[in-house]
Amino acid sequence: MLLAINANNTNVKFGLFEGERMVGDWRIRTESSRTSDEYMVWLSQLLALAGIDRRLITETIIATVVPQALFHLRMFCERHLAAPPLVIGEPGVELGIRVLMDKPNEVGADRLANAVGGHLLYPGPLIIVDFGTATSFDITDAEGNFIGGAIAPGINLSLEALHMATAKLPRIALEPPSRVIGKDTLGAMQSGVYWGYVGLIEGLVSRIAKEFGAPFTTIATGGLAPLFLGATPVIAHLEPEITMKGLVEIHRLNRGLSREKRP
Repeated sequence: MLLAINANNTNVKFGLFEGERMVGDWRIRTESSRTSDEYMVWLSQLLALAGIDRRLITETIIATVVPQALFHLRMFCERHLAAPPLVIGEPGVELGIRVLMDKPNEVGADRLANAVGGHLLYPGPLIIVDFGTATSFDITDAEGNFIGGAIAPGINLSLEALHMATAKLPRIALEPPSRVIGKDTLGAMQSGVYWGYVGLIEGLVSRIAKEFGAPFTTIATGGLAPLFLGATPVIAHLEPEITMKGLVEIHRLNRGLSREKRP
């Protein structure tokens, strides 16, 4: 089995795959100082609850945007699973697509996995809107090449900033409001953030398509993505596992290459 690990700024997600089928997924809050032993104790308990023998895990792949967490995650794979990981962004790791950026090494590993996963699922140019700690717009051309994007503050960051920087605005949870014109402070805050982000999505997608000169298929992913499906016709598909699908495809590609290189 393949264990795919995606470490972002909020959570570390572990997805266990048998072929292309996900048989389990678990999350833990991202803490860069969490040790390999702690990961093993935590995951072993969850695997046991799911009735999965950890010895079935023979291959691993890691994507992380938290460099400080990589050492412990790598040690977890090597020491506890005896399965040295493939790490997105390291030399020799093939993506199957080109990164057409001025500074390719600055592109987050999760965004690259999104591009690979999106091209695997849908033909043509894509915009993948990832509602994470930041809201990122990952853009691929018809061949699946990563051509650029845009990054905006995440929705929860915006809510927290409203609360922290003002004297009277409370901390709230985001919910789709029933109206645009809020009739109280809570309604006004929810409207401003929710419909403001809908406007952000529609505006950026429109400008991206105009600059590129062709229409895009827009995919939503990330924890808050379901809140926006149906709120705007711009978002065509919801794909919550697009990053994991990309990691599985990258692993498949590199496993094939490594086998071809064997004498």
